[in-house]
Amino acid sequence: MNQSIFKRRLLAAGFTAAVVVGAGSLTACVPLVLGGAAAGTAMVATDRRTSGAQLEDEGIELRTLSRLRESFGTRVRVSTVSFNRQVLLTGEVPSLQDKQAVEDMVKTIQNVASVVNELGVRNSPSLADRSSDLLITGRLKAAILDARDLQSNAFKVVTENGTVYLMGRVTQREADRVTGIARSISGVQRVVRVFETISEDELRRLQPASGKS
Repeated sequence: MNQSIFKRRLLAAGFTAAVVVGAGSLTACVPLVLGGAAAGTAMVATDRRTSGAQLEDEGIELRTLSRLRESFGTRVRVSTVSFNRQVLLTGEVPSLQDKQAVEDMVKTIQNVASVVNELGVRNSPSLADRSSDLLITGRLKAAILDARDLQSNAFKVVTENGTVYLMGRVTQREADRVTGIARSISGVQRVVRVFETISEDELRRLQPASGKS
């Protein structure tokens, strides 16, 4: 079985991380809501962030998870993804006060530039709900991998309670394309884009170091 087919099957089976974080053409950090650790040398080489930014994001995620455990224990279920120092928070907390407290704490983490707080105030989802979210993420990642006009490593995908969160440094064309794909996946209720938008010229400059995976 070749590597591409194996990757698609693995992703479609839903074996994806449930740790999280979009602003499309809205410029850097404002989420656009629509209806409905680096994994090795190859991953680092094709990521559109600098290697320093990738390491910084990993450090932010590790520090955030550690601080969350220290401050909140098991009282909250929070997933974090950092991309270019922008942190996406998803999961569940028991109260609005906890939602704000988590955000305030994350803002104090070293190197964090901004926070997108998508935490829900509700009980934790059932095992069936979590399994459905993992399946959606797996199917979407597989669909992105199959799209010849998209670079799969340019996107981070997180799903919480049927909401898909998309992150990455992408062009408007890529943002619209991947949004269309996400909305076509069964079970997706809405799509939140937390993108850093780049121009087509900037994408072409990145291409020599960012081949299709």
